Amino acid sequence: MSSVAPANIVSQRSYLVGGKLNVTEHFFDVPKDYSKPDGGTIRVFARSVRKRDTAIVPETSKDKEQLPWMCYLQGGPGMSCRAPQNYNFTQTILDRGYQLLYMDQRGTGMSTPVTASTLGMRGGNETQAKYLKYFRADSIVKDCEAIRQSLTADYPDEKKKWSIVGQSYGGFCSVTYLSFHPEGLRESFMFGGLQPLVGSPDDVYRRLYKKVIERNEAYYAKFPEDVARVKTIMKYLSRFGDGKIKLPSEGTLSRRRFRQIGIMLGFHGGVDTVHDIVLQAAYDVESFGHLTRATLSAIDQATSFDDHIFYAIMHEPIYCNGNAPNWSAERIMSEYPVFNLDKDDDDPIYFTGEMIYPSMFEDYSELRKVQNTANRVAADSEWPALFDEQQLAKNEVPVYAASYMEDMYVDYDLGMETARKIKGCKVFSTNVMFHDAMRSRMDEVLKALFALRDDEIN
Repeated sequence: MSSVAPANIVSQRSYLVGGKLNVTEHFFDVPKDYSKPDGGTIRVFARSVRKRDTAIVPETSKDKEQLPWMCYLQGGPGMSCRAPQNYNFTQTILDRGYQLLYMDQRGTGMSTPVTASTLGMRGGNETQAKYLKYFRADSIVKDCEAIRQSLTADYPDEKKKWSIVGQSYGGFCSVTYLSFHPEGLRESFMFGGLQPLVGSPDDVYRRLYKKVIERNEAYYAKFPEDVARVKTIMKYLSRFGDGKIKLPSEGTLSRRRFRQIGIMLGFHGGVDTVHDIVLQAAYDVESFGHLTRATLSAIDQATSFDDHIFYAIMHEPIYCNGNAPNWSAERIMSEYPVFNLDKDDDDPIYFTGEMIYPSMFEDYSELRKVQNTANRVAADSEWPALFDEQQLAKNEVPVYAASYMEDMYVDYDLGMETARKIKGCKVFSTNVMFHDAMRSRMDEVLKALFALRDDEIN
């Protein structure tokens, strides 16, 4: 029996999309702090989707209505779900007999979102930092359990469990789910989300910087002329004092911010996307002596942390257990001189990856508003465990994971160590897909994981 009480269903409204999908919008109330259920609530939003019944005489049996649930856990932390029709795998999952729930994890989308303005409503910096402790995977998983119980309240016992599918950070949440609430799970699918079982981010970043270096090398190998172009851009950005150029978002375009477009190097087609921005920016500088509005907008959109302050503040704490993150990515980068911005003329300037740096809370207009709160979070060492290795070792929930050798965001070797510690975990490994394969190579990777489930391995 779950230790989490069912969520309170606030409202549910259904509508049709494209004549094929029946979508329902749900609002739930759940405890802000599950250790104090009467201490206030958080409102969580989700959309569910099932096939529209187009039969001349619709079937009304309980089996038809009570389809097995699958809950999708989005990447992040701090990213909301799109509408069901905007995911390329929705129809594929529905065709396999499920109904799907896309839940905005607490703090994202319409689930009591964390923004500079909503954080400010909570009180001062210390109060804000304490409030953010309620928004890690442990609370997200409890939300899932509370919502699962509400949605399956009238289901027979054998149909109350649900399946989960986690993309990237959603996979981290899945490991937390397997650790603390396996009683709610029928099966778990993970895509690029085998959470490193660590107590701090330091070792994670030591490994990921090496992969970021590899992706920079691949970028410059494909576009060697961009070595000079990037240097041209960087010289222009520092001409009047680094960070003096304003972006449409009111942020400042420093050299360190420009190289953060490297976050895209780990996606399918990301090398080409970075090249397009570099080509456009270098053309502007060489032709006009300044960056045009269109180019500034392209750079702004490629580094959109103003819209994801939750991601920026809470990215490092997702690896913490009894340790302060202490701006891990900034500290560990100093171990890799290749990222030095002031290089000799012959050396290429390397882009950074998914890492979060304290300087971002100066360069981004929205992040500036939460700089003090972010510093408090970075200095905090009181983070409880998000996984239980003993429980994972005796796991009985079927687990199927896709792990990518070339992943720039979740270290492959650490992920495989995790897989070996989850009893019964079956892994599809590949060196020809990147982290976003669930979006860019959906047919292949989804087929591979369902094959792991459906095939008999002797």
